Amino acid sequence: MQNITYNFQNKSAIVTGGASGIGFQITKSFLESGAKVSVWDYSDAALAQAKSELSAFASQLHFTKVDVGSRESCAQAAGSVPWAVDILVNNAGITRDKSFAKMTGEEWDAVIGTNLTGLFNVTKSLFEKFNANSSHRRIVNISSVVALYGNFGQTNYVAAKAGVIGLTKTWAKEFARKGFTVNAIAPGFIRTAMTQAMPKEALEQMAARVPAQRLGETEDIANAVLFLASEQASYINGHTLSVDAGLVIG
Repeated sequence: MQNITYNFQNKSAIVTGGASGIGFQITKSFLESGAKVSVWDYSDAALAQAKSELSAFASQLHFTKVDVGSRESCAQAAGSVPWAVDILVNNAGITRDKSFAKMTGEEWDAVIGTNLTGLFNVTKSLFEKFNANSSHRRIVNISSVVALYGNFGQTNYVAAKAGVIGLTKTWAKEFARKGFTVNAIAPGFIRTAMTQAMPKEALEQMAARVPAQRLGETEDIANAVLFLASEQASYINGHTLSVDAGLVIG
């Protein structure tokens, strides 16, 4: 069996939340496949760390600090991108987990503002920056498996990520005539620095819920993003791809 390889030479991508976790792996995978990448992230520390770790790709990289919940911040970031855009990966997200009874209005607003309104702000700011001469225009939105079945203590996060799926379907219909495909990915339980900091027992309980009995890797999500951004996926539009080893059917 031949491994799938992607060639994104002469393509450019923007990855929000692209300096750490899943976003960092998406950034790295695009760079390794030849793309130029603009990394949008809110964390100065994460941006500095990513710049150091990806120094071998310096000529393909652009970094900017962005608060995706702010339309002004997104507009400024869009103006700083030094090239036309072919691919946008809306990955930035936060959590403020708490049961509904204990959740504050501020916690609701913060998550909706970043995880849902942020997609609107980013995409709106970049829409005219997409390469007008390209028929290869891709938007990939990162949702979550919890958007498909709900999750205790995550009213705000689940609502936002479910909204991402609805937004994806609508944009797929509206943008297709302009040469776009718009798809979403719903990651399951993925091994990141955040999950690795959890107690061993909690990780084992998470893995036990997955039919494959293990957590996913950030590469699993990055591979799915690259596929949906590729020429091979040109007839896939408005789809939500679950990358969860069967968790959603459990």
